[in-house]
Amino acid sequence: MRIIRSSFGVAFATLLAACQSVPSDVPRASASLEPTRGSTVRGTASFAEMGGKVRVLAKISGLKPNGEFGFHIHEVGDCSSGDGMSTKGHFNPYGKPHAQAGMTERHAGDLPSLRSDASGNATLDTDVDTITVSPGPASIVDRGLIVHAQADDYKTQPTGNAGARSACAVIKRS
Repeated sequence: MRIIRSSFGVAFATLLAACQSVPSDVPRASASLEPTRGSTVRGTASFAEMGGKVRVLAKISGLKPNGEFGFHIHEVGDCSSGDGMSTKGHFNPYGKPHAQAGMTERHAGDLPSLRSDASGNATLDTDVDTITVSPGPASIVDRGLIVHAQADDYKTQPTGNAGARSACAVIKRS
């Protein structure tokens, strides 16, 4: 048996194990992030709804090493513009201010920031209580998923000043 030596490999194995621990009968969605024009950022994300929360698992590559990057669900599932701007603003069905994930008053689409390792890879495993995969006003199905080029400052309204959009995906029911 081959031993996984890289931190990214270990993180991927952890994500794989976490995915396998989610019951098969829960509402699920996934997204395949593709680079926007001039970017090399790409990755995958999965969403599983259970117990009033959505487990978000993401694996991203092509980021600047040792950086922090905004990661948000956007209003529209449309990556046709080439720069990610066709996804419009952050998904915000309840009219809340932009804020850090975990804050009570925040956009539904405000996810925790991605943190890359020395190789430019990032993983995320978090539970979010402001979104659903099931139909309803907080459903993320057919919405956009964006990796930004910079860190989110969690202050600037309504965007977090996270810069350009480096990767874009449409979240699809799976």
